[in-house]
Amino acid sequence: MVTREDLESYLIRMDADFDEVDDGMFLVRTDNGGAVVVHHSEPLLLVRMKVMDLPAGAEGLGDLYETLLRLNATDVIHGAYGIEDNELVLNDTLQLGSLDFEELRASLESVQLAASSHVSRIQALAGTRGGE
Repeated sequence: MVTREDLESYLIRMDADFDEVDDGMFLVRTDNGGAVVVHHSEPLLLVRMKVMDLPAGAEGLGDLYETLLRLNATDVIHGAYGIEDNELVLNDTLQLGSLDFEELRASLESVQLAASSHVSRIQALAGTRGGE
């Protein structure tokens, strides 16, 4: 099973810009100024990236929700879009028992790629700019 120390070693090996913000919880900064939270929580590794705040009220967001479901089915290789506390997030969950360096790197890259390639479309459907 991958330990917290193994996870930190993987992040160092990736040359990631990260800080441990709590025991086993790492904040990995992305090239575009965003951040991915990587949380070692046995028996799982949780990967989470906030994409944007959702606008107040749920009216008129049906097209956004449909698009997110379609993206989950077609474009998001690791994880899925979700909504938590009025935030749109990308989540991925990995098993620590079988996790290796390549799987972690693929997950982080997939989450970052999905967010960066979809954000303009998602913001337009949500009626927001710049993630506001």
